[in-house]
Order: sequence, then C-alpha cells, then structure tokens
Amino acid sequence: MNIKIITDSCCDLPLNFVESHSDLLHVLGMPIQIQNREVIDDLGKTYKHKDFYDLLRQGIMPTTSQINSYRFECAFRDCVKEGKEVIYLGFTSGMSGTYNSAMLAKQTVLEDYPEAVIQIVDTLSASIGQGTIIVEALKLVNQGKNANEIAEWAESVKLSTHHWFGVDDLNYLKNGGRISHFSALVGSMLNVKPTLGVGNDGRIKPFGNVRGRKKSIAQLASKFEAHYQKSSHSAVIVGHGNCEADALALADAIKEIDPEITLIISELSMTIASHVGPNMIAVAFIGDEREE
Repeated sequence: MNIKIITDSCCDLPLNFVESHSDLLHVLGMPIQIQNREVIDDLGKTYKHKDFYDLLRQGIMPTTSQINSYRFECAFRDCVKEGKEVIYLGFTSGMSGTYNSAMLAKQTVLEDYPEAVIQIVDTLSASIGQGTIIVEALKLVNQGKNANEIAEWAESVKLSTHHWFGVDDLNYLKNGGRISHFSALVGSMLNVKPTLGVGNDGRIKPFGNVRGRKKSIAQLASKFEAHYQKSSHSAVIVGHGNCEADALALADAIKEIDPEITLIISELSMTIASHVGPNMIAVAFIGDEREE
C-alpha cells in the first residue's frame, strides 16, 4: 500500500505488534539518557525492558528528550521517495516538543517535494492512548483509506481517546513536575494510589485517589466501564510497568465487563517508564468524550 504511518516510541505498542505491521508502520525511538549514555528507545529490541526496569528499581533516574527534526525529515523523505503518503500520529504536544519537530521536518521535505502528502496529527494522547489510535488507524489503511482521510478521522476521535492509569511510586511524577514534593511525600506515606488521565490539553490530570493496589485496579476497570462505547469497536490496551500480574488482573476485570473486546497487553516503553516508574498500570481505549 502507498501509505506509511509513522509514530514514536511513546506509543507503547508491543514490539511484536510493531514488527508484524512494519509494511505500514514505522516507529521512531525517543532518546533516553541513562547512566551517562544515550540510547534510542526501540521498544525493547536492543535494550531489554527487564534490564531497564531493574535499573529503575535500583533508584536510577533516566531522562528523555524529543526527537529532532532531522530524524523526522529523513523518515518522511524516505517514504516520499518511495511514492508513499505519510501520516505521523504523534505524542501529545502537551508534554513534548516532538510534534513541533515533525512540523518543521514536513515543511523542509515539502520544499523539495511540493506534491508530497504528509499529514501531521497531534494526538493529544500518550502511551497506550496514542497506541490505541495507531491500532485503529492501521485498520483504516487496510480498508483503503488515504492519509488525508486517516488524519481527519484521528482528529475526530483524539478527544474521545481515554487513558486511565495508576502509579505505584509518586516520586517519578514529582521528578517530572506533575505533582508537588509534598503530595508525593504524603501520598507515599498513606499508600495513596492516584487515578490519573489525560485532559483535552494533552496533559496529565488527577481524577481522585484510592488506597491500595487492588482498589486502584478496580478504579481503572470502573473508568473503562463508564466511558467505553461498544459502537466504537475500539481495541483496548492494558499497559503495565513491568508488573504483568497486575496487568492480567486488570484485563480480567475488563473482560468481565465486556467479553467481546479486542484486548492488547503491553509493557511500557523506556520513554514512558522514565516518567511514571515501575508498576504503573493503565487502560486505554476510544470511547465517549474525555472527562475534564
């Protein structure tokens, strides 16, 4: 097919899923700085997730940076030379400048190939929420939709794309500036597990607290039940920060609510895990309008 979906490693899709769709999908890895060196997040292909999570649990705090415009330019240019339409479904502009890098690259490529079709969509989504949009976009490619049509669809559903997640260690959100030092300290002392989501501005928002892991998982399942719409036929992704047993427990709870859904379980990439830490648990899907 003459179309290529490009995204970034913040999508948190499983490596085997990405590789099985490599004819239609290309993932650009975010740069990660860890132990005085830089690695590119390739969803665990070369830097194994287990090794990365082991370092997190030892107290190592990595940092991340955005993909620069040159890497986008190379990716876009390669596709255009092959006669392909391009659509980039990217990490939210509310948390990164990566979208702006993609826009700059598009303008550069269009100067040399003015007839090229390059669509850039700010999904206002992150992690498996972004991944859910990509899974559904691939279905549209297989239905024969072009880049313009897929971009229009993505714009229409992005504020109906839900991400609900709970974190185990509030210090990662504190270090990323998402919550205050005081909130992290008190929350950790009281075993508080905040339920978080992504708002219409593409930024993380708190949606209440529960005490204990079991209640956190139950709260996520409750958010799914409240907002999922069967008519969307959306895939549902359960994401986890190297805590597969919790992911399976959440998946079972969701299956009890709707046994017919298509469900994907995915371990979080290095990029997202750097900001939420080990043992994060999440669910994402396309449903009704986001809570604000």
